[in-house]
Amino acid sequence: MEHFVVSARKYRPQTFKDVVGQQAITNTLLNAIENNHLAQALLFTGPRGVGKTTCARILAKMINSDGNTSEDEDFAFNIFELDAASNNSVDDIRNLTDQVRIPPQVGKYKVYIIDEVHMLSAAAFNAFLKTLEEPPKHCIFILATTEKHKIIPTILSRCQIFDFKRISVTDAKEYLKFVANEQGIAAEDDALHIIAQKADGAMRDALSIFDRVVSFSGKNLTRQAVTENLNVLDYETYFESTDLILQNKIPELLIQFNTILSKGFDGHHYIAGLASHFRDLMVCKNQATINLLEVGEETKTKYVEQCLKTSNEFLMKGIHLANDCDLKYKTSKNQRLLVELTLMQLASITFDGEKKNSKNYIIPPSYFKAKGITPIPVKRPQEDVKTTEKQPEHKEKPIQKAPSTAVAEPVAISKISIDKAKKNTSGLSLKSIREKKEHQIRQLDVVIDEEDLPKEPVTQEALTEAWNAYATSMDKKGEKIMASILQMDSPKLKGTAIQLTYSNNTNKIELERAQFPLLAYLRKTLMNFDLHLEITVNEEVAKKYAFTAKEKYDKLKEKNPNIELLRKTFGLDI
Repeated sequence: MEHFVVSARKYRPQTFKDVVGQQAITNTLLNAIENNHLAQALLFTGPRGVGKTTCARILAKMINSDGNTSEDEDFAFNIFELDAASNNSVDDIRNLTDQVRIPPQVGKYKVYIIDEVHMLSAAAFNAFLKTLEEPPKHCIFILATTEKHKIIPTILSRCQIFDFKRISVTDAKEYLKFVANEQGIAAEDDALHIIAQKADGAMRDALSIFDRVVSFSGKNLTRQAVTENLNVLDYETYFESTDLILQNKIPELLIQFNTILSKGFDGHHYIAGLASHFRDLMVCKNQATINLLEVGEETKTKYVEQCLKTSNEFLMKGIHLANDCDLKYKTSKNQRLLVELTLMQLASITFDGEKKNSKNYIIPPSYFKAKGITPIPVKRPQEDVKTTEKQPEHKEKPIQKAPSTAVAEPVAISKISIDKAKKNTSGLSLKSIREKKEHQIRQLDVVIDEEDLPKEPVTQEALTEAWNAYATSMDKKGEKIMASILQMDSPKLKGTAIQLTYSNNTNKIELERAQFPLLAYLRKTLMNFDLHLEITVNEEVAKKYAFTAKEKYDKLKEKNPNIELLRKTFGLDI
């Protein structure tokens, strides 16, 4: 079997022009070589797989080339690569400093490339300081590391620092396209884009993933093959999820999530990807930010089409809910339920359901007067008046002209129709539901004049009796908490204000939530529609309630002082 060379080694750049995504650094190094302005100690720092060691080798080869040497000449005798992870002791640095004194046999410079230099011990760093600051003229040090923060400041101050950036998805995709053409592989644009995204800014990782996917799918590289081999959720999954969310199809959405889990995907990965999908849709809303979308052209068209179906409000709420689920995922004890609840909330953003329409509420004229608007009262339609006026005449004519047998028929018919109108229908029948809705619709345009409402005088005794009756009814209905809150304080009547005082804000909030049926009952019972609640919170009120055994005993002693004599006589404990 022929020896296989991985693409990361086979297509390693040999010149600065071939380096992907680091134009600023390669241009700086080229100008430094041309102008003889190259420092004797360089530090290359940045993420993995972005070209630090490759640039160090190209630089070492270029400074030794005099123009007469062949391109294949690698100057192996002048380039020394050291792995600081395995050579991190003081003795290793001493051996290095001893070798530095010897001038090169071929070429002008001896180049020492020390990879993973942050692995050197503190003593080794200190032993290296003097040599790094004042090396021989024929010696250049190139230090490479992925963790610059672990290098001591005295080393950093002696080096020219070059920060390598992550390779963009677009640059990585273009280089993968070049490699695919070199190998005669037909690759879809979206497939290469997914590989570039999976590499996370590392070109070496992108080439390694490319080799793996090519081994799986052969000479035809498709998006489906890439997603299947890399076990990643492709864009189609999130497009489908968003469509289901916009259509409020919660069952289908949960089934899709279950299918995703059955394929081995993590719920955390799915919800984080959904948040990113919403972000991409938000980016597509503005033509100026559409370039921030790092996807292929075909996928970009799908994003633009779907963003037209969504609103900014929906996307902002969706991003907030998905991001909140992402933050809570690791600490949740039931992670699947957390994601499912989030999906149900997302599918309910655009769902109106059976929300009550504010038009069903009757607005009193005082509201319009405060706004400077004159309400227009609704009159009964004239057609109804005509029909009601003509009905007696219609009934009298048959009685005069027709015989007695003919009179019974219209009378019977009218009686049946009246009986049907007065007959109570079942609350569960479709007819009763339809009639109820029609009744609500007829009430929409009704304007009630506040002056016509009853405002009879109310006494304290009548208020207390009605209040206790309502509390008793709440207790019988099973609403024990509300009944208890109503009985905590006796209502005091001041004008038309019903004044109540509670010891905490919780009781106030609970009563305010349930005040509308309470006021409706009191106003109707006492025949005064000006009654309203005034609830205050006074923490001192809590003191009059007995909670502990001592407080209960004090309460009993206040009512009957002889209980203290009883306790002392028999030596009782509280």
